[in-house]
Amino acid sequence: METATLTRAWTLRLPRQRSLELGGRPRVMGILNLTPDSFSDGGLWLDPPRAVEQGLRMLADGAEILDLGAESTRPGGGVYGEGARTVSPEEEAARLLPVLEALRAAPDAPISVDTRKGEVAARALAAGADLINDVTALSDPSLGEAVAAAGCPLVLMHSRGDLATMQRGIHFQDLLGEVRAELGDAVRRAVGLRVAEEQLVLDPGIGFGKTWEQNLALIRRLDELQTLGRPLLLGASRKSFLARASARPDTPPERRLGGSLAAAAWAASQGAAIVRVHDVAETAQFLDIWYAVERQGADS
Repeated sequence: METATLTRAWTLRLPRQRSLELGGRPRVMGILNLTPDSFSDGGLWLDPPRAVEQGLRMLADGAEILDLGAESTRPGGGVYGEGARTVSPEEEAARLLPVLEALRAAPDAPISVDTRKGEVAARALAAGADLINDVTALSDPSLGEAVAAAGCPLVLMHSRGDLATMQRGIHFQDLLGEVRAELGDAVRRAVGLRVAEEQLVLDPGIGFGKTWEQNLALIRRLDELQTLGRPLLLGASRKSFLARASARPDTPPERRLGGSLAAAAWAASQGAAIVRVHDVAETAQFLDIWYAVERQGADS
């Protein structure tokens, strides 16, 4: 499995005259869940000082971007039952802002905030966030307005239906074609809200309104989404389809590292610009060696 040769490189403009270069080796985005109910590590980082320590540890381990989330968005209708509880903007911001502000005062690494609410996005950007990661691709138009006003990057993720029920009644006639078309619609929504197209990153939404087989197909054919002309983010880390695909459906999230690394390998081979992961040190080392071997082959 050879790494895809990218013909594109991207520069995302960040606040405070900074930038994020994408292209070639995928950037590692470390997941920092500030929630009691995330599917993998809910409750571990609810205490703000512990969360800040974890964020700094992930940066030391090789994370190039941090992604802070203060509301779980695990989908319902499948292995997670009713899915995660929706929280108010006030509760989400109360979990998020102390950690964001403390991390912003320390490193200069890009900090992403995973939210679907415009009010939370606006407050996060005012507190020093660099980009917003929206798993609903602008279900709240005010989120797009906040991003446009800040001039920052925005991740748009593909999904279908409501979070509480999206894993029921899944149906695609043309998986790649429909995901590509619906991501294209999301790009047009963002541009209609005056978000600059050159600031957009696209995510195929692994685990959101797809079967486990469809998740595998999306990862295998990720390069077919390159025609949208924007950098791609893949978030497959520790997700339940990895256990199902390995014929060990009872494997708990913390024991899905091997599957997560396999997904990262395919993401690299298909030209992903960012991989969003829980296991930062292991993923960073994996990619370091993957590309070191590839360079050695080229030198030979």
